[in-house]
Amino acid sequence: MSLPDSLPSVEAKALDLSQTYTVEVARLLEEFLATKGVEVSQITSSAVEIVNAISSLTKGGKRLRPLFAFWGYLGAGGNKDSTDIVRLGVALELFQAAALIHDDIIDNSDTRRGQPSVHKRFEAQHQKLGLAGSAAAYGSASAILTGDLCLSLSEEAFSEIDHLPKEARVIFNQMRTQVMAGQYLDVLEESAGPAYDPREAVKRARTIVRFKSAKYSTENPLLLGGALAGADAELMNSYSAFALPLGEAFQLRDDVLGVFGDADVTGKPTGGDLLEGKRTELIAHALLLSTLEERSFIQSRLGAADMSVQEVEQLSSILRDSGALEATEDSISELTEQSRQALEKLPIGSQARAGLQQLSDAVTKRTK
Repeated sequence: MSLPDSLPSVEAKALDLSQTYTVEVARLLEEFLATKGVEVSQITSSAVEIVNAISSLTKGGKRLRPLFAFWGYLGAGGNKDSTDIVRLGVALELFQAAALIHDDIIDNSDTRRGQPSVHKRFEAQHQKLGLAGSAAAYGSASAILTGDLCLSLSEEAFSEIDHLPKEARVIFNQMRTQVMAGQYLDVLEESAGPAYDPREAVKRARTIVRFKSAKYSTENPLLLGGALAGADAELMNSYSAFALPLGEAFQLRDDVLGVFGDADVTGKPTGGDLLEGKRTELIAHALLLSTLEERSFIQSRLGAADMSVQEVEQLSSILRDSGALEATEDSISELTEQSRQALEKLPIGSQARAGLQQLSDAVTKRTK
């Protein structure tokens, strides 16, 4: 007997639940920041701009981290109408925003999501108001403080979860430490990379990917949702087996887009990672696969302050022609397959599996 056409499919229901949840996260996030804006205005109206900058940044994005938490929560038996899982989503959005603000300062990135990055926003404010001193220094200092506030607000939002298991607190604390350590490794690699053994470059690049991005993008949000719903050790281990390779594939795709992506789609300049001197897995593969002359060019010109458009194009060609791009795509495929197999084995219901499958597709098949 066939089911009525009007009965929503599991996939359609999962999509509907995801959309409803992201609307709730956006609503609570907006309310939370509005309250903080009032709180700051009681100190001085001049400082409200730092909250406005956070509000502007968090209005965009795909809410992927909250969604991983949401489906990890539902997969472990959590209630879809719980306010706690929405609060967790707000905390994750604020944590990501803090990481993006600081990352853009470190990388000297001019844009984020097609808009001026936060330090550029404050630099423009300095120029508009005709303030004294360096506009760039003012922009960086203001953005650092904005990122610090955002990090603090993330902790505040997390602490407002009514029923907070100890394991969730441990995961949240570890996540913050991992991201900071991973970010430092990224900074260190950009400065020390040319002096390191190229044969270890892929391993170093993958370590950075894992701790700077993958864990906090997919694995930790999923684990946080699971912990919030009281998931047992078996489910938590299964969540990690699914989410960690997916998170690594997500970041490797980001690295590819950082060189070969369409600027109109990604909101970042084509070849931006080359201009910023990012020693991604793409670069690591190129150091192993390119000629001696090409390797020398990479080591001497990657991230150079005076890098020309022609040199960006030359570096891009080396990445493509040496087989580095293909090797990175192979890594993405392997990691995606690992994640797919783990998803099939997850001891969760069909609804949660459909939700996680949709997230997996969004992560691995994206163009921005």
